[in-house]
Amino acid sequence: MSRELCVPSRSPEQTRRLGRILGEQLRAGDVVALTGPLGAGKTCLVQGLAEGLGVDPSVVVTSPTFGIVAEYPARVWLRHADFYRVESYARLLDAGFDDLCDQSGVLVVEWPERFPEALPGDRLEIRIDPGPGAEERQIRIRARGERAAKIQEELQARWR
Repeated sequence: MSRELCVPSRSPEQTRRLGRILGEQLRAGDVVALTGPLGAGKTCLVQGLAEGLGVDPSVVVTSPTFGIVAEYPARVWLRHADFYRVESYARLLDAGFDDLCDQSGVLVVEWPERFPEALPGDRLEIRIDPGPGAEERQIRIRARGERAAKIQEELQARWR
């Protein structure tokens, strides 16, 4: 397991920028797990990630809280899942979530702590917490696995 990378964000624009830089690096099969309280900025980060992956700018990227998964075409598919309202692991499987953990797209999961067994071992874990100012956030990034460690290293090198 890699060391944790801590990134302060002073605004939603910085959070989206971090997501964009991350999205530019991701490739099919990569998994990102996003945790943090409601309103922390998880969806804001995903919006930047979508930009970095090349999702059409006219497409509105929102949290799929009521639909479990939203999919967006890009240079590789972006699959954005949200476990917040999922009642059970069985329900998650019934919804076809296991089919999304293939190598044909990037998978981003909000509230992964609800069903950690649903995620592959090699993943990038990102926790977003509110900071002292209204728009400030503390973003902590930890890689679990070889591919995730490469992503984290590149992200650290490119973040300025």
